[in-house]
Amino acid sequence: MKTLKYIIAASFTFFVLSSSAQHARFVTQGTIEYEKRVNAYALIKQQLKSWGEDNAFSTQALESYQKNNPQFKIQKSKLSFNNQTTAFIPIEENTPVSNNWFANMIEFQQANSILSDLNAGTSKTQKKIYEETYLLSDSIRKINWKITDEFRNIAGYNCRRANALVMDSVYVVAFYSEEIAVSGGPESFSGLPGMILGLALPHDHVTWFATSVTDEAVSPDKIKIPTKGKPVNQKQLYDILKGALKGWGKSAYQTFKWAMM
Repeated sequence: MKTLKYIIAASFTFFVLSSSAQHARFVTQGTIEYEKRVNAYALIKQQLKSWGEDNAFSTQALESYQKNNPQFKIQKSKLSFNNQTTAFIPIEENTPVSNNWFANMIEFQQANSILSDLNAGTSKTQKKIYEETYLLSDSIRKINWKITDEFRNIAGYNCRRANALVMDSVYVVAFYSEEIAVSGGPESFSGLPGMILGLALPHDHVTWFATSVTDEAVSPDKIKIPTKGKPVNQKQLYDILKGALKGWGKSAYQTFKWAMM
């Protein structure tokens, strides 16, 4: 008799779970707004230390920056997606020009507008690097993600954590949601079993987190990026930057890393 009860209970549970799965709705189109936050004070201190620029002049410049600027530099961006095509666009803000050297650091810029075809594995990026604008066409960066058992809620979606190392040395933490059945994300990060709603580069003091997700149809003509710029592929841009940064000393690596991110 007890065995019969267990069979009935198990059958009922299976029926409920199967019914829920059949009626679950996975988002495949919509718009996500992200907030990028850079801990400017921590990043500048780290840069000065790595460059060996811990002197009276750099200390004075840092104090001047801290006096006139908030600790966190906050910027917004938007990602529109239709099935496996995504368009990541920074939201431009009218900010006053600053004479402080730190204010113009490449880490503080939103340089990339990215159109990705996740099925084809290709992307097109309008990339602004200081005074130059490039139109980069190449394959999507392949990332060897390691999925963990850590979860958190972001913008109302259940997300799971994954870790990775990109460009040989950049440690990345991502939180993705399988409720959004698109393997995209902010900037050039993708390749997980769902949309990346949270992204952090802990050692570089920067994060991107979704603040809202709009679940609505997005027509293909709305998924596009600006097309102005010098056409290049990844190897060509790599060679251009290597040549341009040749005389930049210790600051060259950091600039190169963020320009290729």
